[in-house]
Amino acid sequence: MTSIHDTTTFELAGGREVRRLGYGAMQLTGDGVWGEPADPVTAKQVLRDAVELGVNFFDTADSYGPEVSERLIGEALSPYPDDVVIATKAGLVRPGPGKWEPNGSPEHILTSCDRSLARLQLDRIPLYQLHRIDPDVPVAESIGAMLELRDAGKIDRIGVSEVTVDELREIRELCDVASVQNRFNIADQDDWSDVVDACAADGIAFIPWFPLGSGDLGAIGDALDDVASAHDSDRYAVALAWLLHRAPNIIPIPGTKSPDHLRSNVSAAHLVDEITADEWSSLDAASG
Repeated sequence: MTSIHDTTTFELAGGREVRRLGYGAMQLTGDGVWGEPADPVTAKQVLRDAVELGVNFFDTADSYGPEVSERLIGEALSPYPDDVVIATKAGLVRPGPGKWEPNGSPEHILTSCDRSLARLQLDRIPLYQLHRIDPDVPVAESIGAMLELRDAGKIDRIGVSEVTVDELREIRELCDVASVQNRFNIADQDDWSDVVDACAADGIAFIPWFPLGSGDLGAIGDALDDVASAHDSDRYAVALAWLLHRAPNIIPIPGTKSPDHLRSNVSAAHLVDEITADEWSSLDAASG
């Protein structure tokens, strides 16, 4: 199996290095990010395989399942290898399948953190992210709860998700921000390119969710296939390689319950060094 132990890394605030191809654990749950996976044994084995392949950054949230993804990670990986960094999120609640509602109240965030710690079998969460800004709660109150958690030693770093450059600037006046997690991929980049660049300029990790567009990469698919065929690869590995090439602070987090898909995703960490300048230009032209 291809390993990414010798690939490039990114240093999170506070000096924790992670390899620049992580694992997003939303897909571990049942259909619609709801309930248990059909095959929990394989789901947990994929997590262990990811560690063996060199992945040391795992991103999840209490709302995935809800609760299921965090619990599976704890069961599969605890006790964690020293270099593994777990990132989770609070701020979205799930009243039912297909439903996502913001809750950024301090009480919810404080309670959610304690529950996440228990499910993940952690004493401290390396990266804790506000899943959404709640329009009904001043962002200073939500961030204040996260600062309280950091002061209590329950979390190390604070991240945010789905923020504009202006919102990021406002939040950075309240706390140090280690990461931003927005939707971004080669076929869906216009809305957040400015956020990627702002984060890169200030050494903030950018963690694109849906890095493979949930399997739908639209019209750029043909261009991806052309590059993939030249490197005995597939369009999804090329799409991940494009993200790694796009900016040095991007940490893609593709997710899967399939061991084969996991190996294909991991191969992108080496593919990025094989793609030629002309091929990058062809991809940029197709995605523009």
